[in-house]
Amino acid sequence: VQLQASGGGLVQAGGSLRLSCSASGSTFSDYAMGWFRQAPGKEREYVACISRSGGATDYADSGKGRFVISRDNTKNTVYLQKNGLTPEDTAIYYCATGEMFRLGPDKDKPLEYDYWGQGTQVTVSS
Repeated sequence: VQLQASGGGLVQAGGSLRLSCSASGSTFSDYAMGWFRQAPGKEREYVACISRSGGATDYADSGKGRFVISRDNTKNTVYLQKNGLTPEDTAIYYCATGEMFRLGPDKDKPLEYDYWGQGTQVTVSS
């Protein structure tokens, strides 16, 4: 599976961005998908994930009420809508998936994911 993230950029605090991650190489609807982020000097952090059908989602506490993950299996794309951005959201955002990945108890652990996109930079100015 090849993943390509896009949609990052520079935005002012309080603004919004929508990240996209397009997939190729396998049947997209066979894979649950996740988003992570990594700020400078920090470990990679779980953001959200979505089931294969899109019927189930999960969010880290940092994004609840502000971020929305969705997917369009006809376009082989997963999205992360980010609202109410703060400077603490500044990071490189990565999409990821795994051959055996499901929305289980380890969904927030990077080791659950086999495939990673290249990341897209999000910078939030105060």
